[in-house]
Amino acid sequence: MRRAKISIIGAGNVGATCAHWAAAKELGDIVLLDIPDKEGVAKGKAIDLWCCGPIERFDARIQGTSDYKDIADSDVVVITAGLPRKPGMSRDDLIQTNVKIVKSVSEQVKQHAPNSVVIVVSNPLDAMVYTAWKATGFPTNRILGQAGCLDVARFRAFIAEKIGCSIEDVVALLLGGHGDDMVPLPRYTSVHGIPVAQLLPKEVLDACVERAKVGGGEIVKLMGTSAYYAPASGTIQMVEAIVKDKKRILPCAAYCNKEFGIGGYFVGVPCVLGSGGMEKVIEVELQGEEQTLMNESISHVKDLVKVVSDLFPELA
Repeated sequence: MRRAKISIIGAGNVGATCAHWAAAKELGDIVLLDIPDKEGVAKGKAIDLWCCGPIERFDARIQGTSDYKDIADSDVVVITAGLPRKPGMSRDDLIQTNVKIVKSVSEQVKQHAPNSVVIVVSNPLDAMVYTAWKATGFPTNRILGQAGCLDVARFRAFIAEKIGCSIEDVVALLLGGHGDDMVPLPRYTSVHGIPVAQLLPKEVLDACVERAKVGGGEIVKLMGTSAYYAPASGTIQMVEAIVKDKKRILPCAAYCNKEFGIGGYFVGVPCVLGSGGMEKVIEVELQGEEQTLMNESISHVKDLVKVVSDLFPELA
């Protein structure tokens, strides 16, 4: 039986940690690719991770390279390439430089892995997913952005800490763009079936919501660069659902047209993920303030896309 092939573009902190999680879960064979100047880094990290196999008891071929020919026949391509955030930078500050990088990478993916499902991790996420879609020309079900899995994980962790319960028992939902205008939904959040509003006072729950919104910025201030353990973990949760055809409902940046009345943009929504990539968007009812916040988030995504199309007319 053919093993799945997972190619990860960018051998920095996020990319290398994606390779780590994917190998540990034995999801398939892995290609870790970076630019020629960093080929040694990609090869070195690949060998180092491969040598963990006998100890951690996983069996996967792990290859480091700078040659895009090596991503041929990939089932999933993860794009982490791009500049990371630095203190004082917003995700939007990265847009011009990272659009160039993600556009170039996506064109190579189109040429060498034309049947793959693409998961974009690079920031600003919503603009980079749009860039990858336009540059590859892939159908929308095979282009996804990783944001919601990370954002939900942070939200769940903060809630569990306040309640004093296991993180595993918290189930939560977030919608909208990735960043400060994401839309956490406490009404759809529960702890082993118990509505979270019955377990935490409103002011504590609101504080968890606000911390989730700025969770990435909190880490940037502390470390001087972007997070990577949790972003990589969220990404590989998506990869696993696709390569194992698990039909998991996960929050992802997915293309929505009629769904939620979005009108043709990639926005964070709950999706069914399987071998076909994004197989279905799950719509949920929004009330009052929830809908207002969702509309604001969609508006910001549209603004980011306009910046991309203005700077790079070929992506319009």
